[in-house]
Amino acid sequence: MKNYAKRMLKNFDFPLFFTYLLLCSFGLVMIYSASMAWAVNKYGYEPDYYYKKQLINLGIAIPTFFAASFFPFHNYKRKGFMISSIIVMFVLLILVHFIGYGTAAGAQSWIQIWKLGSIQPSEVAKLVIIIYFASVFAKKYEAGTIDNINRSIAPPVFILILAVGSIMTETDIGTSFIILLTAVTVLASSGIKIKTFGKLCGYIGLAMIPMFIILFFAWDSIVTDSRKGRILAFLNPFDYAQGSGYQIANGYIAIGTGGVKGLGLGNSIQKLGYLPEPHTDFIMAVISEETGILGTVIIIGGLGFIVLRALSIAMRSKEPQARMLAAGIGSVIGIQTFVNLGGMTGLIPLTGVPLPFISYGGTSIILLSLALGILMNVSMFTKYKKNNSKGSA
Repeated sequence: MKNYAKRMLKNFDFPLFFTYLLLCSFGLVMIYSASMAWAVNKYGYEPDYYYKKQLINLGIAIPTFFAASFFPFHNYKRKGFMISSIIVMFVLLILVHFIGYGTAAGAQSWIQIWKLGSIQPSEVAKLVIIIYFASVFAKKYEAGTIDNINRSIAPPVFILILAVGSIMTETDIGTSFIILLTAVTVLASSGIKIKTFGKLCGYIGLAMIPMFIILFFAWDSIVTDSRKGRILAFLNPFDYAQGSGYQIANGYIAIGTGGVKGLGLGNSIQKLGYLPEPHTDFIMAVISEETGILGTVIIIGGLGFIVLRALSIAMRSKEPQARMLAAGIGSVIGIQTFVNLGGMTGLIPLTGVPLPFISYGGTSIILLSLALGILMNVSMFTKYKKNNSKGSA
């Protein structure tokens, strides 16, 4: 074990680590700035309430990152690990429907764990699906049966549909969309033939029909007034600036007010009560208002670097499991970033997903850190294999 740690440490991906640390640190500072007025005026908390809670979250997340970095990713292929992960995921996804709580938007997405805090099962599902798909399809690829839809692909896809269906009924449409696209990305990088992949996409489309039928008959209960308002606000937020478009319209004002240079750290006006929960999914608006283009470039550049680094690792990895893990982790961060920023800027309807590594949230930062730790392990292993093959040659 000691020799393994030394070998991996020699191939530590410092650019990836320092980018992760920069984003977490920047996010922590901006959570403190964005949440002060909200904490005091809305809940009567101390100004640094959310800052301290996120500091605790990072105190768990960073060690989790290091633990995952040195835990060999090959262990995720073990049958016992895969089965237990799927069981835990579904237990949480079922429990949230009975003992979960939600937000004003109507999403019943969190489970309170005594006094320790809360957990969001859909965030757990993001990572479990990536690990499960990468592990299962790696085995099928190695066995030469990856293109057998009935035996090799249908069972994991069935589990995916059940998980996504459960999350949709919470109802968390944004996270469902992210998980589905990420799973498709993992499958696309598995080595499957294009013809087989096309057939599978068609089958998935057919399998989703019952969900759309359920959605049609349960439209009024699933598509609440809040969600209808979000769709209308997406089309023209300023027509609904005093209602469903309030958050988007004030986000635009924050971005416009910040301009090129920004108003200066701590000087945001919109965070003083105009932006609801400014430290969560709309934190980028506060960052734009206070730090201008510089802060925006740091965040988008940092997240973009991680996504591109992950895809580069995937392309350099010769092992199918390593390739799929890297592609899946890079994709989930990239897709979630697009969904968050797209909702804030009006490119897509607002869904309320957090900005990776920046927004306040314990489950999000801990599981993203775990995912990035897995990516780090894949990166170190890939470098080690490459350097070792050169030495032997």
